[in-house]
Formats: sequence, structure tokens, C-alpha cells
Amino acid sequence: MIECLITAPQSGGGKTVMTCALLAALQQQGVAPCAFKCGPDYIDPMFHRAVLGIESHNLDLFLASETDVRQLFARYAAGHGAAVCEGVMGFYDGIGGTTTRASAWHLADTLDLPVLLVLRPKGASLTLAATVRGLRDFRTNSHLAGILLNDCKPMLYQSLAPMLEQETGLPVLGYLPPMAEAKFQSRHLGLYTAGEIADLNKRIDALGKQAQKTLDLPGIRKLCSRPVLVSEKEKQPVSSRVRIAVAQDEAFCFCYEETLDALRQSGAEPVFFSPLRDAALPRNCSGLYLPGGYPELYAQELSRNEKMRIAVKQALQQGLPAVAECGGFLYLGQTLEDVQGVSWPMAGALPGKGIRTEHLVRFGYAELKAQQDSMLFRAGETVPIHAFHYWDSTYNGDACTASKPVGKRSWKCGIATDRLFASFAHLYMAGTPQLAQRFAAAAEQYEREQSLCQNRKN
Repeated sequence: MIECLITAPQSGGGKTVMTCALLAALQQQGVAPCAFKCGPDYIDPMFHRAVLGIESHNLDLFLASETDVRQLFARYAAGHGAAVCEGVMGFYDGIGGTTTRASAWHLADTLDLPVLLVLRPKGASLTLAATVRGLRDFRTNSHLAGILLNDCKPMLYQSLAPMLEQETGLPVLGYLPPMAEAKFQSRHLGLYTAGEIADLNKRIDALGKQAQKTLDLPGIRKLCSRPVLVSEKEKQPVSSRVRIAVAQDEAFCFCYEETLDALRQSGAEPVFFSPLRDAALPRNCSGLYLPGGYPELYAQELSRNEKMRIAVKQALQQGLPAVAECGGFLYLGQTLEDVQGVSWPMAGALPGKGIRTEHLVRFGYAELKAQQDSMLFRAGETVPIHAFHYWDSTYNGDACTASKPVGKRSWKCGIATDRLFASFAHLYMAGTPQLAQRFAAAAEQYEREQSLCQNRKN
């Protein structure tokens, strides 16, 4: 089985393009690869999914323990011919930018993955070798196994490859030339989502064919070959006891598949719906999950779907258990400003108004400490979360205290009751399965109450 992690010295080095190219080439060769993303990113896995037609999974060593991450990797890689993991930021950049915890290197070290380093030779040549040697020697076992050149012209590759091999001792395993037809554009939360890029399948196909021409795929196979993964004993499927409505469309697209699997393991069946297009919540659901996304880009469309806004507000008023993260939190507020600064009515279930800012409001990992018992949390309990948002709310709540893991910064946030958790925090329930279990339990309780009410009416 092929296993590797794709990294770079810094963000913007071409990790996503190289990962997609390698995945596409392996797919075209019938290897049946699967993909992973190091860290909390939602968008890069969308590109992996577009390449493979199957889910890509996040592996995050802040949001989950090393043991949990090993189990998740083994579970989701089992049955595949290759497992390609895309790194995050620069190779050693971890929590706070001053530690290696939760970095791409930390993941490679935890899973013992060979690492392929992507270099973009723009404005540098021999200095690239010094960069590689610094990365190689920074930790006793760097796991660096080979080099890939991105955005590199063929003539330049012929010059750089032998020099890099001589100076670093690492094999250079091919390159991707400049490919304007395969470039992925960015905006305020990172890359545009896969669904927003025109002719994406054509771009992916071009990347795969180019990779077959200019990447040393036999060399990568040889260097990254590992024993076939044997998954942990497969968990027995849990019978679904309740249904939870999960928002999923262009406006609400930031949802960890591992969180949905944690809900499934807790007896809850996710039922997907679109706040943009559907007129009502799915029938017979006893919970509501509103994940993050880009509601600010679709504020007008969300507002004009008045039937859904009313349905959501009434459901929460009637006690439907709900979890709303970031964009979902904004949707539950009174109004939401779009990118032009125009305010649009939202569900109106919470008091705050969503407002546009010109900068990242809160960014990165934090630890969330509950001030009181609620549906998801117990008083004093601490769980890891991630936040990344340019929009803010005029009322963020005070049910929890969020603290940065490095430094002394903290802030009050979160609205939490026995039926609701709403916040800018992104939760990763695969690393905190007790949250999924409590959410499912609240949904079961709600269903029992509804059944009792119905029986009394009859």
C-alpha cells in the first residue's frame, strides 16, 4: 500500500494542487487511493472528494488524541491501495506557530508516514537545497523521503533535480509545470470551494495526466510502499434511533464527515436538507445540525427562503435540540450582512446580528470551557475547538470561555441550554464523542416527548 504525506515549507507552496495531481494519477492507474487532510481545514478535502468521488477525512492532533488519529487513519484507509495525506501550513508549523503540536510533521511522526516535500522554485535555486537540509535536520526523524517540484518549467527541472539530490541526499521524484488551466483561486476563507470552480473535472483530469507524465510514480510507489493496513476491529453498526436534520448546500458546506460518523455511532441518522432551497425541515427529525460555511455569500437567498427561516425558528422555539457552528450560528441570528454590507433577515431564533468585519475576528485552535451544564457540555468540562471567521455577531453569548492554547488570550462565547449549542466554534465530535452521544440523547428525549404529546392528543 502507498502511504505518504504531502508538505511544503510554507502555505501557498502548492500542496493542494500536488495532492490532487497525485490522487488523480493514482486513480487513473486504478490504484483506488483515499485522501486525508492534516488539520481542521474544510475546503481542501472538497478537492480531494472531487478527484476521488469519495469522502476525504481530516486528521487533527489538537482536536483528537494521537490514539484516535491512528484509529481514524486505519479505519478510513482500510481497503484502499493508497493513502495520501495533505499537510497544513509549513511542515513544522503547529499550535501558536511556535510549537510542532498538530503540525504536518506531528502527523507524519504519529502515523510514521514518508513525507514528500513540495518546493516551488520561484526566485531561488541552490537556496532550495539549504531549505531542504534545514527541514530535514530540524528534527531527529524528519520523515522527509523525497522532493517534488511545483510550478517548475522542464528546463529548470533538468538543472535543479540533480543539484537537489546531490546537496540533500533526497530523491527528486518529478515535477508539475506551470498549469494555468489547473489553478485553484482563493478568497477570504481560503480556496474557492470545489463546487464553485468551473470545469473542475477537466482541471483535475489535466492534473492527473500531467502527473503521469512528469511525476516519478514508480519511484513514489517504491519509496512510499507500506504493509497493507489492517483496520481496527470494525465497529458494529449502530441502529439509528433518531434522525437529525443536517444543513448541507453551498451556504453550509463546512462539516466534518468524522463528526457525522460519530453521530451515526451514537444512534443518530443524518438527514440532509438545504436552507437555500427547501421549504421545510425534513420530516420526523428530532434534532438540527447547522454547520459552518459561507452564509454571508448567500444572505439574500437565505433570507428570501422565508418558509425555511420560519420553520427553523419555530422548531427551536418548540424545543428541537440544535447545534449551530459559525455560519449556522449566524443563520440563527436576527440579521446577516452580505459582502456588500446589506443586512438581510435570518431565522431570528437568537438575539445577535451578523456583521461584516475587515479582518479575521478569531482564528485557530482554542479550548472551550463550559460555565454550566447544558445539552452538550458539563460544567467545568473543556473541549478543543477551532474558529476561523471574518464575520462577527453583536451577541456571542457567555456560556463558555474560550482560551488560546498558547498565550493568555481568552473570551466569553457560546449560547448553551439544555436543547441548544450555538457558537462560532467548530466542533470535531470524532475526538469528543461524548458530544455526539449527548446530542443524540437529547434528540431521543425530544422524540419521546413528542410521542407522549401525540398520544395525549389521541
